[in-house]
This record gives sequence, C-alpha cells and structure tokens, in this order.
Amino acid sequence: QVQLVESGGGLVQAGDSLRLSCVASGNTFAINTMAWYRQVPGKQRELVARITHSGSTFYADSGKGRFTISRDIAKKTVFLQMNSLKVEDTAIYCCNQVRWDGNNYWGQGTQVTVSS
Repeated sequence: QVQLVESGGGLVQAGDSLRLSCVASGNTFAINTMAWYRQVPGKQRELVARITHSGSTFYADSGKGRFTISRDIAKKTVFLQMNSLKVEDTAIYCCNQVRWDGNNYWGQGTQVTVSS
C-alpha cells in the first residue's frame, strides 16, 4: 500500500516562499511520475508540476519561473519550492504518484494560504 504524506503548507504573505514536501512509502523503482496538484473549493483540481522517473519536469503556466519540483529518491520525497507566492496560489496542494502498473495515489493535501 502506497501512502503519500505532504507537509510544509502554511499561511504566508504575497511574495514569500514555501517548500512543500511529500514523503512516499513503497518501492521507488515502481514510480512512473510524481506530481503536485492544487485545488480550490468549487474549482477543478489543476496540475502544478510533475517530475518523471527520468527526472524530466513539467510546469503549469501558473507556476513557471516561480515553482520548482525536485526529488530525493533515497528519502522517497518530492519537493515543491514555491517562490514569489501570489494570493491566487492559495489552495490545497496534493501530492500524486503514478506507478508503472497504472495505479494512481494521492496524499491528503496541505493547505497553502497566501495573504495580500
């Protein structure tokens, strides 16, 4: 059973930075991609950033130039460094893992609130 546990969210002011972490259980060699999504109540969940097993990254336009996704394979952890935060970045940020067998796992999420 794969479990994903996020941390690092909080209340910050616009322009501040946060670093989110997602620690995964299970075998890392079975992971295809890891990603961060965010969701605001009443809106559809959106992809923020994704990193593949080979280390390739993808960023949604909303975070390009401000967000960086990275990983520590040994620690089974994926990070999302968020700089120059904006009020519109306020959301619940969830970690996602897609494995080679097609299974898809989600964490519970961590709240990020950016005040003006």
